[in-house]
Amino acid sequence: NQGRPVWFLLLAQGLGATDFRVQRYRGEPVLTWIQSAGGFSTGPTVDIIADRHYRTIATVSAGNGLIADTHEFRLTDEGTALITVYNTVPYDLSSVGGPKAGKVTEGVVQEIDIATGSVLFEWHSLDHVGLDESHQPLPASPTQAWDYFHINAVNPDLDGNLIISSRHTWTVYKLDRHTGAVIWRLGGKKSDFELGAGVAFAWQHNPLPADGPGIIRIFDNEAGTGAPVLPYSRVIWVHHDDVKKTATLERWFKHPDNLLAASQGNSEGLDNGDTFVGWGQVPRISEFDRAGNLLWDAEFAGGDTYRAYRHEWIGEPETVPAVKVAGAPGGTTVHAIWNGATRVARWEILGSASAGHFLSWIDSVAWDGLDTAVNVPGSLATVQVVARDERGRELGRSAVTVTGN
Repeated sequence: NQGRPVWFLLLAQGLGATDFRVQRYRGEPVLTWIQSAGGFSTGPTVDIIADRHYRTIATVSAGNGLIADTHEFRLTDEGTALITVYNTVPYDLSSVGGPKAGKVTEGVVQEIDIATGSVLFEWHSLDHVGLDESHQPLPASPTQAWDYFHINAVNPDLDGNLIISSRHTWTVYKLDRHTGAVIWRLGGKKSDFELGAGVAFAWQHNPLPADGPGIIRIFDNEAGTGAPVLPYSRVIWVHHDDVKKTATLERWFKHPDNLLAASQGNSEGLDNGDTFVGWGQVPRISEFDRAGNLLWDAEFAGGDTYRAYRHEWIGEPETVPAVKVAGAPGGTTVHAIWNGATRVARWEILGSASAGHFLSWIDSVAWDGLDTAVNVPGSLATVQVVARDERGRELGRSAVTVTGN
């Protein structure tokens, strides 16, 4: 809650990570993320599953000769993963005013069996969604591929079929999970639902079933290519009546600072009824109660976050604590570090003023983030740190370190 880091993984130069979160695999909580050398399927991409010890226990890659994208890595209860792919192909764009010998980038969904890597389901937007549904302008250069669809999410609906999001058609689609047929369109130019007041959304992300059957929660960017539709982004709950073919706005909220995210973003429903929001291109993350009141807010010093999540997580690293020592005016600064250990409540500092002497208790301090710095008086020749949980039980201890002082 104070924004202190708990765990980090330094990736090799040229790699990025997106959609980092806690999911469940084989009945256990796991960390998952997409690791890629190029977004939009332009570079090698692999999806990572790591256990509570931060060991990689499974990886997922796109099949059928395609490269995975960085927008979605969703685990299912069936031991499969839903992923997105951006696939550029030659295409006749003359029907929408483009070149006959043009190129288009379509959105692809794959469902992968995690254990075997087999592709169980594959869906291509060009087979089901026409070019005329896009709100995205044609590129200025006839040799540049047109990203007409821009898939950015795929998730199971409550009935097991799939909900996907196309940013550039301003549409949420429901797909038959077996045949790939479009069951309905919500929003966009060819909506199957009559949209009630306040329902229309634009450049949206992360539609998810929420609060019971027939309700979808959407991060509504309202900004993207061209002028914004609204001057702020929203989180909206839309009720779709599949019989009457109507869609009504159940509730919505915006950030009190009127944040407008021109790209990225998500919302997560928490067990206590709150909603956690990542504002995408705007470097902010927030939590709201059910009435839309802002409860918690944080800002990054720089950069942005594709999606943000709040999860319970118990990390048990296989490493032992580490200790670093630095000189300080009139004393010594001891740094207690244990990357990924989430149950440390306090650090005990042990040390001696002379090498070879028994270690003595020096101090006990509350955990204060990944690197807990403790200033102690005097000079230390050797030092050791001991991690204890909230009941005082020892969780681990560092090696005895000779400081050189």
